This record gives sequence, structure tokens and C-alpha cells, in this order.
Amino acid sequence: MSANIAFPMYDIQPAATDALAKAVQRYFPGARFQRPADLLSHWRDDDLLLSQTCGYPLVTLLPDVQVVGQFHYTAPGCEAGNYRSTLMARREDAGQSLADFRGRIAAANSPDSQSGYHALRNSTGHDDAHFRSIVWSGSHRHSLALLQNGTADLAAIDCVSLALFEHYIPQALTGLKAIGETALTPGLPLITSKHTSAETLAALREVLGKLAGEKAIAEPLLIGGFSAASRRDYDVILKASSYA
Repeated sequence: MSANIAFPMYDIQPAATDALAKAVQRYFPGARFQRPADLLSHWRDDDLLLSQTCGYPLVTLLPDVQVVGQFHYTAPGCEAGNYRSTLMARREDAGQSLADFRGRIAAANSPDSQSGYHALRNSTGHDDAHFRSIVWSGSHRHSLALLQNGTADLAAIDCVSLALFEHYIPQALTGLKAIGETALTPGLPLITSKHTSAETLAALREVLGKLAGEKAIAEPLLIGGFSAASRRDYDVILKASSYA
């Protein structure tokens, strides 16, 4: 049976992530918890039991994985299994809307990020000339740091990460403000290997539904529920990014 698990996308408070992983291991005692350095290889691993990826890599880079479902998060900006990004800028900046940042510099975590790049690009109507340049930061935390030090002027930060930063690392938001938000999009998919059996997939969904209701496990990660999902639920991401 596939046996590797990881929760790499919202690992802002490692102790909370550890607790979630240990809770999964209660039901799948043979599962090995990882913090993989190479996420794409991890997501493509034939021994993957459970992980969380981003919607854009799912629809463009991971054609074979099975979608287990999505957590519902309680962060402001989330609705059921959907989420959005918040447009962040320096508090001292005169800009009050996305239009005010035309010709400025944007920070984004990576070109394959739905929340950090494609949601922002979609908000400009796919106008790749809207920003003078884009600085690739490597993470939402580093995008915020680039705003704080003046290297970049605007960044899209998904609402779950933003709420977790506010709770656990408030200094990451010092001197910053929200000037807008992106459209809702399906939340981060929980995935499993193509080799995972239908019985194990059903068991994963049952377990995740139970854990989403365990306050001691769920609340530190802002998890408020879980729902099963399929790849079809993420087709909207490819269409919105104009690559379909």
C-alpha cells in the first residue's frame, strides 16, 4: 500500500502539521511522514498515500494523481472548499487598488502557483504588461519580505497563509496592508497516488472528514471541514488561466 504522507503547503506552524500527520498515522500506522524538499517528485511518488498540492500544478503537472478532496478553512476569504488571495502592499504606498500598481513590481512565490501568480495574473485580465517585472520569491513568506524591504510593490497571498501568518508570525505582516482580493478558486487539493486502491481512497476521505472535526487537530491549522473532490472540480483553474 502507498505509504508516504506530507502536508507541505501550510506548514507555517510545524507543531500543528506534526499533530495532523500523527493523527493520520493513527488510522494508517504504516504511513511515513515526510517534509520533502522536491515537491514535484514527492507528488509523483508511486508510494504517495496523502499530500496536499496546489491547484495549478494539479491540472498542469500531475495528470496521474487521484484527488482525495479539500479541507475547508476558516480563514477570512474562504468559502466552503474554495479560497482566494489577498493583494498585499506596503501600508505607506499610495496605491489603493490593483490598477494603481500598473508599471510597478510584483512578487510571486513561483510560476506554477495558483494563489501567488495565476490568481494575480487572472486579476489583470492576463495582461502580462501590467507589471514592470515579477520577482520570484520562492514562498509567500518571502514575497511579503520583498514588500517590506521595498524590492517589490504588490503580492498575492492566499487567504489561509495570510491568516496563519497573522496568528503565528505577525511580524511577517508588519507595515503591510490589503488593497484587494482575487476571485474564489477551488482550495488546495489533497492527493494520493494513482496506485492507491478505491478502498484506501474511500478510507482516506472518511479519516480526513473525522480529523477535520477534531478541534485539537483542526483548529490550529484553521481547518473547519473536509469534502471529497475530483479532478473535474479543478478544470476551472485551467480555463481561468487561459491555457485550456
